[in-house]
Amino acid sequence: MTLLSAPGCTCFALRRLTRTVSRLYDLHMAGVGLKTTQFSLLKHVAAGSQPMAQLALHLSTDRTTLTRNLKPLLEAGWVTLTPGADARQRIVTLTESGQAKVIGAKLAWQAAQLELERTLGPELIHALHGDTASAMQLLTPLLEEKSHANHA
Repeated sequence: MTLLSAPGCTCFALRRLTRTVSRLYDLHMAGVGLKTTQFSLLKHVAAGSQPMAQLALHLSTDRTTLTRNLKPLLEAGWVTLTPGADARQRIVTLTESGQAKVIGAKLAWQAAQLELERTLGPELIHALHGDTASAMQLLTPLLEEKSHANHA
């Protein structure tokens, strides 16, 4: 497909879809006092304590955005930051109240997931996951290459 035959701006189309899906999940998560982004972050931290840089990498975000997203979770007492191996490193750890929040929010997330799956159907859900994984596999090395070139 060439630029002339492309069906519009891919970035806008993807952002519009993610905003729409996020709104659906946020409606479900509001009942437990979380936003979808906060739940996702808590779930990643629940997998095990990790340095902020590693967490940012897993979330495909930068440290500045991660710091901003961690702030309300720190204030709520759901995560803690502790010094790492050197003075610059911070380890993100889930607290007991954070673990309880994750457990309580799981049902809300599952309800959102089921509603999305019922609405879109299993074929489209499967295609979205497959296409997203394929795109990430192709784009990640490209971005790493460009990032290294800009820092050289």
